[in-house]
Amino acid sequence: MQRLICTICLMLGLAATSQAQSFTALYNFTGQSDGANPFAGVTLDQAGNFYGTTSTGGQKGFGNVYRMAHSGAGWTFYSLYSFQGLTELSQDGASPYARVIIGPDGALYGTTHSGGNGEGCRELHGCGTVFKLQPSLSGAWKETMIFQFGYYDGEDPYYGDLVFDPAGNIYGATRNGGANLSGAVFELTPRNNNWVESVVYSFAGADGSAPLNGPVLDASGNLYGTTSTGGANGLGAVYRLQPGSSGWTQSVLHSFQGTGDGSTPASGIVLDQSGNVYGATETAGAAGGGTAFELSSLSPGLWNINTLFGFRGAGFGGSYRTLTMDSAGNLYGTTAADGAHQRGSVFKLTHSNGTWTYTSLHDFTGGSDGAYPYGALSIDALGNIYGTASAGGTSGYGVVFQITQ
Repeated sequence: MQRLICTICLMLGLAATSQAQSFTALYNFTGQSDGANPFAGVTLDQAGNFYGTTSTGGQKGFGNVYRMAHSGAGWTFYSLYSFQGLTELSQDGASPYARVIIGPDGALYGTTHSGGNGEGCRELHGCGTVFKLQPSLSGAWKETMIFQFGYYDGEDPYYGDLVFDPAGNIYGATRNGGANLSGAVFELTPRNNNWVESVVYSFAGADGSAPLNGPVLDASGNLYGTTSTGGANGLGAVYRLQPGSSGWTQSVLHSFQGTGDGSTPASGIVLDQSGNVYGATETAGAAGGGTAFELSSLSPGLWNINTLFGFRGAGFGGSYRTLTMDSAGNLYGTTAADGAHQRGSVFKLTHSNGTWTYTSLHDFTGGSDGAYPYGALSIDALGNIYGTASAGGTSGYGVVFQITQ
């Protein structure tokens, strides 16, 4: 039996107030060919440029992939590829909700929430895709379809990023589909210039269901992730998948109870160097708006949960939060529906002497600074923070922002 030790010593009313930060909206989406409504954050390359996705907009209205590059003291925006959706002429995908990642070959890899025409897919607008983007000799970016989901092999990859293992295999998760129609973790293996998909694990309910984010990989090749529902109490779970000679073994590290530990973990997982597991929940907790939590191993099969912070409840649906850890072990994240103006916030949880202190880095107003940030944050070598807000800005279609600390 798992041991539940919830330490809720930080409440929003007792949290640190916002320190002096510098917030800049680097780009305002117009809803035209540049895209609209970015639900994912951005991915930095080694030169400090970054890449992102929009869920709508683009040339056909089905979202796009963009790049922002340093240009003197400012930034230049480039639209790399616009998705065509499910049409007679193209089945490349539609509505990317997750970030693109940079593969070992330097190409961009990502997923679309819908579109494609996978075998057995029952959805009118497709069950989603995995794609690859790379520049061609002409300089234009070319999209290659890696995989089209078809219901029983997974359906509806949602907010989760893909992850590569050292052998070049790709892992991810789908919210629906799989053998039990409760979501799945999948693997894509390169073979003879193609990619072969296999289902690593299909969720069944008591072991979790509906993963909204993809798994992360530890140094031993284990996969960790969350499911937004299911588990022992139906309120979500944290899971681990361990590879072995006979396949993968799944274990539930924690089933949420909907009390101080929170419920509905919509975020992905972050691992520290000691193997501790960090994540966030969307609802419940002491203040009603979800929690940031830590799981640490006490002994084989026994994990302790510690609640780092309880977020305030929002009046319309809570928040999706994916945490980012810096080199000092501090955590950063976004909330989509709370903050001083209930338009979302960027926060920092500072770790010192075994305690965690909450600081609001920016509260969105819904004006030119944006509103409703859903994506994870990225931090560069100088400590600058980059992210997106899905709405607001000068045109109302979202922004890319930077926060300097």
